[in-house]
Amino acid sequence: MDIKQKMHNCELYFPNDEEIMREQTLCLEKLYDFNATRPSEGGKRTQMLKEMFAEIGENCYIEPPFHANWGGHHVHFGKGIYANFNLTLVDDTHIYVGDYTMLGPNVTIATAGHPILPELREQGYQYNAPVHIGRNCWLGAGVIVLPGITIGDDVVIGAGSIVTKDLPDHVIAVGNPCQILREVNEHDKEYYFKNRKINLS
Repeated sequence: MDIKQKMHNCELYFPNDEEIMREQTLCLEKLYDFNATRPSEGGKRTQMLKEMFAEIGENCYIEPPFHANWGGHHVHFGKGIYANFNLTLVDDTHIYVGDYTMLGPNVTIATAGHPILPELREQGYQYNAPVHIGRNCWLGAGVIVLPGITIGDDVVIGAGSIVTKDLPDHVIAVGNPCQILREVNEHDKEYYFKNRKINLS
């Protein structure tokens, strides 16, 4: 198994391999240029993201600064995704995000981990596990998603939560570690925030 396969198969490998570092640096150069764009250059940003990401759908917006180990090279975004300031994607392997998902400021989605055994960490070993986030989710400010996590569709994750286990569809989850608070229910069809009723007329 070559090192590229190890990167994407949750195997231990050395991330400072020369070939990997060369390719990663090219991706980071593009990321640097993206973060240097001006607010008026929306069209340019859109085109750059298409070149940077593995996949990205229409009407996606990422507010700079944006941080990613591979500049989005292993990131798969659906359509209509919004990410606020300081999105951090540790994209050493693949990250999948479904249509219309919203990512609050300072969200971190990590695929990379390091062995617990100190001797292996000292040698610089790493492993990566992909992350899957469903359609129409909302991750509040400062949410952290750990390697290997799968989050279902229509999930709301409260600000500051750390997601250490998979979450099913249609739930609201909060905390550290993140726990299911309740399901999305009939109350949510009437109220959008505390006692504020939905009135779209």
